Amino acid sequence: MHEMAAALTKSEGLLLGEIGAVLIGLGIAALFASRIKFSAVPIFLAAGLFFGKGGVFSLSLSDDFLSIGAQIGAILLLLLLGLEYSSQELFHSMKERSSIGFFDIVLNFLPGFVAALLLRWGLVGALVLGGITYVSSSGIASEFIRDGSLQPFSSTKRAISVLVLEDIFLAIYLPIISAVIASVSLVTGLISTGVALSITGLALILGAKGVRVRHSPIIFGDTATLLLTVFGAALLASGLATYVGFSGAVAAFLVGLLLTGDIAVVARVRLAPLRDLFAAIFFLFFGLQTDPKSIPPILIPALLLAIAGLITKYLTAWWATADLDEPDSRFRVTALLTSRGEFSILIAGFASSQVFGEELQALTITFVIATVFLSAIMMRILKQRIAHK
Repeated sequence: MHEMAAALTKSEGLLLGEIGAVLIGLGIAALFASRIKFSAVPIFLAAGLFFGKGGVFSLSLSDDFLSIGAQIGAILLLLLLGLEYSSQELFHSMKERSSIGFFDIVLNFLPGFVAALLLRWGLVGALVLGGITYVSSSGIASEFIRDGSLQPFSSTKRAISVLVLEDIFLAIYLPIISAVIASVSLVTGLISTGVALSITGLALILGAKGVRVRHSPIIFGDTATLLLTVFGAALLASGLATYVGFSGAVAAFLVGLLLTGDIAVVARVRLAPLRDLFAAIFFLFFGLQTDPKSIPPILIPALLLAIAGLITKYLTAWWATADLDEPDSRFRVTALLTSRGEFSILIAGFASSQVFGEELQALTITFVIATVFLSAIMMRILKQRIAHK
């Protein structure tokens, strides 16, 4: 141990100190966000813009550290998305609310799809930007629900149903779009997509039949055993998938889908702090890669997309709450669904390294920040309405 410490050069010591300072800064940002009842995602993205290339201060952080940290963040985000719901819950939500899900996809996928065609990004760009504008942030919505004590409302449950259906769509969309973006051969793309969809379908079928993986205290009772086994399986699947030209993060998502029942519940609790750490690095890394100078040219399209996203999510809320007689139900669902966040950034992260580059990154980061601000404003208005009643 002493030899290892002595082997560190002064520059490596400074690098460790810089990484530590960045992590402390992210912690302070997260604390600030929690104090003002706001999502930390846009704050992390803004920090990346501030300290990245072309920003006010440029940090000389290790590219390897940030890149690997960001990849682990993406893997953990999608792993825990797969663990979030049991297959049985996904199946029943898809069966009971399929009309809402279809309405939501058409309304919210279309603005991004059309915008990409107008920007001359082609069909691949349209499929990517459509996914970015479609999917709401379940993480930010859950924060709003918790902070506003919105759990008892029937409209909140309807919003959660929409979020679950969007997660189901991601299970189908992500394997397809990752294969398309990678520009793999037709045969390889069909094989990888077919395997991914087969695994997803198998998980849903098992869920429909009530099959569960039970948590065994003898095997998985120890925290370290569970964390190392599940996280290791996700990393192994991601590494193998990347080796054959498939998205490693999507592979982790499919691992999460296959782990259901008690083992998924325990794994979510154990891995959540680790996910928060590396997810923060992922958002920071995305911001660091984006040159702030690339934002002004796409500012108006991004803001127009954010306004369009607010309108289309309101129409989704109107459809979802049409039979509810509850005050502010449509406004509440719209506020919960408008914000885009972690999964929009993930989709952009998949695509920006292959196509469109900084233009897509700049549009996505501006769009995400704008939609989160719109959601936050609506939530404050909603709290004021509740307080005056």
